[in-house]
Amino acid sequence: MSAAKKDYKRITTKSVVEMKKNGEKIAMLTAYDYTMAKIIDNAGVDIILVGDSASNVMAGHETTLPITLDQMIYHASSVVRAIHRSLVVVDLPFGSYQGNSKNALDSSIRIMKESGGHAVKLEGGSEISESITRILTAGIPVMGHLGLTPQSIYKFGTYTVRAKEEEEAEKLMEDALLLEKLGCFALVLEKVPAKLAQKITENISIPVIGIGAGNGVDGQVLVTHDMLGMTHEFHPRFLRRYMDLYTEMTKAFENYIADVKSRDFPNDEEQY
Repeated sequence: MSAAKKDYKRITTKSVVEMKKNGEKIAMLTAYDYTMAKIIDNAGVDIILVGDSASNVMAGHETTLPITLDQMIYHASSVVRAIHRSLVVVDLPFGSYQGNSKNALDSSIRIMKESGGHAVKLEGGSEISESITRILTAGIPVMGHLGLTPQSIYKFGTYTVRAKEEEEAEKLMEDALLLEKLGCFALVLEKVPAKLAQKITENISIPVIGIGAGNGVDGQVLVTHDMLGMTHEFHPRFLRRYMDLYTEMTKAFENYIADVKSRDFPNDEEQY
């Protein structure tokens, strides 16, 4: 039985670890701009992820690879100015940390200093352990990310479920334990079998936040534009659409255009 829900005035890395310990699920959503972040924060979400998915959602790229560190800092700065309660985690973009731990630290310091974000997120396990360690030694909180790692899409060649085979599942468990040992405060598991995700969650003390990883994890994350139905080409099994904003916004734009064309807008009460 879970403990009574604690009323957190401000979510910190310590808060989310407490939430796992107390059996309280963690709600996480993406944001890339001030207006959206303000709404999400006011709604009471626990963690806002300034994801490199901005590359897809905001810029229209096919993958997350093109977005730059400067662009991530711009988006993160916009989000941080909006929030009062949520923990803000910022993705380190592709090329800003892989293979060079000094570069990883420099990138993380820039994010923390220039955006005001509260933590960074990196994709990968043992292959980036040196970068994680170096970032942590500077006092910067790190969230890990295992399973489907979109920055490695050209290595995998597909966005299908990861770790279905025993060898990869064992590697995933080893990496999760390693990230915990290194000092990550939380872990995202993306698109992995639910039973494996639950097993990992039960075997590590840090919170596990899933996206396409079943309900046996400590929390969930979705891309906000997907769950609001602003995007409509994307239909993964794990996505629940809570609105159909694509249709609603299209209707609103069409009504506005019609009112302008017919001279109905502005009317007498809408002018000075």
